[in-house]
Amino acid sequence: MRFRQTAIILCTLLCFLIDAATISAEHRKRDIGTNNGVEGSRLEPRRKGMRRPGHWKGKKREGLEKYFHEPGGSELGNHYDSRYHHGIQDYADRKDTQLHMLRAYLTFFNDNKLETWLAHGTLLGWWWNGKMLPWDWDIDTQVSGSTLAYMGEYYNNTHYDYVSNDEPPVKRTYLLDVNPASIERERGNGLNIIDARWIDTRNGLYIDITGLSETHPDDQPGVWACKNYHRYHTSDLYPMRETMYEGVVAKVPYAYDRILTQEYEEKALVLIDYEGHRWDPIVKEWLQKSDEEVAEDKKEKLAKKVEKEKKKRKVKEAKKAEELKKAEDQKKQEVMREKDKNEKEEEEKEAEAKRLKEAQ
Repeated sequence: MRFRQTAIILCTLLCFLIDAATISAEHRKRDIGTNNGVEGSRLEPRRKGMRRPGHWKGKKREGLEKYFHEPGGSELGNHYDSRYHHGIQDYADRKDTQLHMLRAYLTFFNDNKLETWLAHGTLLGWWWNGKMLPWDWDIDTQVSGSTLAYMGEYYNNTHYDYVSNDEPPVKRTYLLDVNPASIERERGNGLNIIDARWIDTRNGLYIDITGLSETHPDDQPGVWACKNYHRYHTSDLYPMRETMYEGVVAKVPYAYDRILTQEYEEKALVLIDYEGHRWDPIVKEWLQKSDEEVAEDKKEKLAKKVEKEKKKRKVKEAKKAEELKKAEDQKKQEVMREKDKNEKEEEEKEAEAKRLKEAQ
């Protein structure tokens, strides 16, 4: 009887252990990526509009060749990915491209629980009115190093089919391309400071994505850096502030004001006339100036430049005249000193001759 009870208990315990192991295995399958340090970084089922991601091939090695290439030829040419570049967009097309590209980016990252936040000029645009600076060809965002690694592992080469809520809807496709050199968190040879890009496959315009990592936790704990020498303290970044940007939920660093003044100085937060645009405080928008206004600005700037050069020239001439006068005065003083010296010597000679004559 006792043996039968013991056998029943052992069988029950064995079944329990088998069930527990099975459940644990299922949890591990569902929670792939949760140990990467990314909050909510569970590998979600593939969503509508997102094509199968490519395999991550990042390998930690220094001296990698440049991964992202731009057509160049001009300053504007550096804002396009060579693979999709077909020419420079005009003002209206570029703004339309950037608007939907940014909305698609934030929507994709929010849907897939990938933490990202606004950075650099994009953050400055948010500070003014929650929109992009209309003259800015750059859109910059940041992610943590752990999120960057997770993106490379599970979302690299994702093609995202975007459909806007406009009437008629705007349909576009974007590529999330993670630089294989992003696995290296130091600057290296400087050719791969951009860790990933979100690219409009119609024309090649892109969003730069850079990762922040605690590269020297022993010597500089709590200091997060990208490969382009931008550094932040943990308290500058977290807790992130949730906000709206171009009509989409976005995040900005906690100490955004300190970050902006350190990068651009306080004048960036008060200057209301810049790059052919002027700030209208009533509508809270940067308005593009007319051709006549731009021409007048150029004329005014030229006049100021001429006046400034004239003042500089006057100051230079006055300084030169002062130096010449100073040199002449010094020369006169030297002549006077020499004259006094000679007169004194003559007097001493006469006195000596007189003394000798009287002694005789």
